[in-house]
Amino acid sequence: MASRGETESEATGFRTTKIPDKIYTAELYRLQGELGKLQTWIKDTGARVVVVFEGRDAAGKGGTIKRITEYLSPRAVRIAALPAPTEREKTQWYFQRYIEHLPAVGEMVMFDRSWYNRAGVEKVMGFCTREQYQLFMRQCPIFEQMLVDDGIHLRKYWFSVSDDVQLTRFNKRLHDPLRQWKLSPIDLESITRWEEFSRAKDEMMVHTDTPVAPWHHVASDSKKQARLNMIHHLLSSLPYDDSAAGHPEVKLPERLPSTGYRRPPIAVSKYVPDWASTLVDDPVAH
Repeated sequence: MASRGETESEATGFRTTKIPDKIYTAELYRLQGELGKLQTWIKDTGARVVVVFEGRDAAGKGGTIKRITEYLSPRAVRIAALPAPTEREKTQWYFQRYIEHLPAVGEMVMFDRSWYNRAGVEKVMGFCTREQYQLFMRQCPIFEQMLVDDGIHLRKYWFSVSDDVQLTRFNKRLHDPLRQWKLSPIDLESITRWEEFSRAKDEMMVHTDTPVAPWHHVASDSKKQARLNMIHHLLSSLPYDDSAAGHPEVKLPERLPSTGYRRPPIAVSKYVPDWASTLVDDPVAH
């Protein structure tokens, strides 16, 4: 039986726990520090890391990616969120446009949706033919085997959310001007085609959950719980050396004596208007 603060996820039967803000903030801060060490290890060793984020719409993939990259260098850690293929790309080998975004030495790339679009959205929505879908299912395990054989650390995460929680998040997006852009026509289709997407996901897992490139499921009815679990798992799955990835000691140099330089007067420069101060000075703004 679930204790106080816990429910059972309708998506997976996984225990969903409400994480207190204090615990979440402290642990996320610790994990982000470890991600900094991981970044140092990747750069120092020339490792190549690919992390695939897949799952239901509104399952929390984007929020997790945001927390991972928040304090990392965009030159070392990149996000690949590809738009719909162009007419030219539609004529290429299916995996070709994804290959362009794979990491070089010393890089980590996170795919916010990936080549698995063909096994999910494209199959359900009829954006690919049956022959194209079947070819993908045969080639995908081979493609991923090639990535791993070439030395790439490949991690695949499926974010699982229950239908009730997904609908609640869609409703929040609908009424939030900061998130309305996230509500696409495909999102609306995912509501009416829940079982079709479920069957497509199950079939995809049968063909692509392989020993060399397994899927890791992330129960995400609780966004905070999902973020902590996923980041912790990613860190624990990579062989970064904690002791060797420390930050070198940095000492700030002393300022040199002035040579008489004077800044130009403010009047000769075009400064951005001080809008922020008007908010403080205007009592109506409070």
